[in-house]
This record gives sequence, structure tokens and C-alpha cells, in this order.
Amino acid sequence: MMTRRSLNHALFATAAALLLAGTASSQELPRARNVVLVHGLFADGSCWSEVIPKLQAAGLNVTSVQNPLTTFEEAVASAQRVLARQEGPTVLVGHSFSGMIVTEAGVDPKVSALVYVAARAPEAGEDYTALARTYPTPPASAGIVFDGDEGRLSEAAFLRDFAGDLPPERAKVLFAVQQPFRKALLTGKTTQAAWRSKPSFYAVSTEDRTINPDLERFMAKRMNAKTVELKASHLSLISQPQSIADLILEAAGQR
Repeated sequence: MMTRRSLNHALFATAAALLLAGTASSQELPRARNVVLVHGLFADGSCWSEVIPKLQAAGLNVTSVQNPLTTFEEAVASAQRVLARQEGPTVLVGHSFSGMIVTEAGVDPKVSALVYVAARAPEAGEDYTALARTYPTPPASAGIVFDGDEGRLSEAAFLRDFAGDLPPERAKVLFAVQQPFRKALLTGKTTQAAWRSKPSFYAVSTEDRTINPDLERFMAKRMNAKTVELKASHLSLISQPQSIADLILEAAGQR
């Protein structure tokens, strides 16, 4: 039987844990000078082209990382090299798969805030694939095809399940520049979770057919992120760039 003393101790511990969980999102944000953007699977660095000019117009120094999509370690290293070139507070932003990169590389002291755009947000050491399996499988998964070691999304799945709210002619251009990924990339796991110590923001795509929207909501809630829900496909950064730019500007202390 729990004594009054142990009950009070448990209540205090719970309250302390909740207070710590809310610290990252409630603290005053430093005004960032830089934004580093990282793309995920089925894309390249140009997928941020609608967001970049909006951030530059606000006076921010913006860099879009060319994620090699080879191994998780190499993908993280590509982001770390860009972070090393930044001077001053930097917002690190990841779309889709690159949420894992943000989670790992975001512990860099220069990173002042994290932004996840319909992105993976694992706990340290977590098996993201196992986590995703606890939710209904999104339709895009069935459209992944492999040429040996390289994976890509079929055109039909790309247009319907990845970029479903974009005009077909725009989606076809994005499909044409799709960068294949290596199978080894999907076996990587994070060793740390930057969102446990950094202010975090999350844009949920409610019409997402690439990552289950309820999984996105779970990850956003778990990290106590400032969350916005957008009626968008997986590519909200292209279909709703102003909303994504606004969230990044908020993370940069400009809202």
C-alpha cells in the first residue's frame, strides 16, 4: 500500500517531470540568425524552394542540405558540416525522414530550436519502423520500388500519395528530380533525442499518405512541440509554404 509520504513523493516526481517536459517549448527563444533545412526520402534540396525566399525576406541566412540518402551516419554528417559553417543561433528543420537527422544532429550547441515538417521524431535508440507499425500503414509504402540497392517511389505513388495536393504538372517535376535512397539508410537509429532539450515545433499534415497523421500527432505530443495542423499532403512545405515559413520564423524568435 502506498503511504502518504510515498504518494506525495510520486506526485512531486510527476509534476517535476511535466515541468521539465514543458520547459523546451515555454522558454523564451533566442533570435536565430540562420536556418538549416534538411530534406527526406524521394526528394532533394530543391524541395525547400518555396520556403527559402520567405525566410530570406525575413533576413535569415538559409542553407538547404543536400542529404546523400546513403547511410544514416553519412546523412547526419552532411547536416553537421553545414551546421559547422553557421555563425550564431540556428534553427534546424527536417522534413519526413530527415526528422531523424534533426533529432540526432540537433544537439549541436548552435541549434536554438528544432522544426519537424511531417517528420520522423524518434526517441534515442528507438526502432522507428516498429513504432510506425503500431499505426495503419500509409498508402505510399506500397509504392516504393527497388533497383538493386536503390529505392525510389513510383510515379503513380509519388503523384497520388506523396504530392497529392499539388498540381500534377508540379508533382511531375518533383518526381523527375527525386533522389534514390540506399537500403542501408533505413537501418539507422538515433543515439540521442535533441527534442528532449531543445524547443521543438511540429507541422502535422492531416491528409498525409506517406506518414500516418496520427503517428505525427503522437510524436509531436511526446516531444511537447508547439504543433500546427495543416490540411496538406506530405509535401506541406510546397503546398503551404507560408504556413511552414511562419512556423520556422516562430522557432527563430521572429513571431
